Amino acid sequence: QVQLLESGGGLVQAGDSLTLSCAASGLTFSEYTITWGWFRQAPGKERDFVGAITRFGASPYYTDSVKGRFTISRDIPKNAMYLRMNSLQPEDTAVYYCAARRGMGIGTNSHEYAYWGQGTQVTVSS
Repeated sequence: QVQLLESGGGLVQAGDSLTLSCAASGLTFSEYTITWGWFRQAPGKERDFVGAITRFGASPYYTDSVKGRFTISRDIPKNAMYLRMNSLQPEDTAVYYCAARRGMGIGTNSHEYAYWGQGTQVTVSS
């Protein structure tokens, strides 16, 4: 059974940084054919792609609005993925989800991902 568990959300001020974690079981971050992604969903809006990382060692891919501010990384021995978020802005406020899909390419649509965590709330005050 695949389980993803996010943690690290919270309330921060604009300009602050925050690191989210995603712990996985039932899948491993070293698997070659799995893509790992981060999505976010603000109230009343659709779940939007934030970034993703594919095979081991490949460079992550980010949506334009977070490029240069957010960084995805993995800790293979811990079977964990992280989302480091710098220079947070109020528009970054959302529930953040980690997700996984079986496939070689970057998936930017939430429907492409079969496995999801429960989400963690990030609130950025101005």
